[in-house]
Amino acid sequence: MKPYDISVTVTPQYLQDQSEPDEQQFVFAYTVRITNKGQNAAQLISRHWIITDGRQNTQEVRGLGVVGQQPLLAPGETFEYTSGCPLPTPVGTMRGTYHCVGDNGVPFEVPIEEFVLAMPRTLH
Repeated sequence: MKPYDISVTVTPQYLQDQSEPDEQQFVFAYTVRITNKGQNAAQLISRHWIITDGRQNTQEVRGLGVVGQQPLLAPGETFEYTSGCPLPTPVGTMRGTYHCVGDNGVPFEVPIEEFVLAMPRTLH
């Protein structure tokens, strides 16, 4: 077991009731599950998202914490939150990193693998 081992899984969802396809507004929610699989506690300090729409336009979002929190995860603990992302296209992607600090004060990055945001019936 590593001293710092943070696992991130993301489950995206299309929000039909908040989207207006005729006006090129597609709204997605994504639920993130962050689990500390390491031996030591770690705190999530900030996030960096790279959002790409279906036209390959990219937007970067940086900020402190997630949903207004900077969770401290003890070994074995999980933090889950849901956030949203509007896009001007029915398909896009998100990827990024979480900046964390271990209980020893040393900062480290946790990659967030790319995931697809897609309106149902737009990908085959």
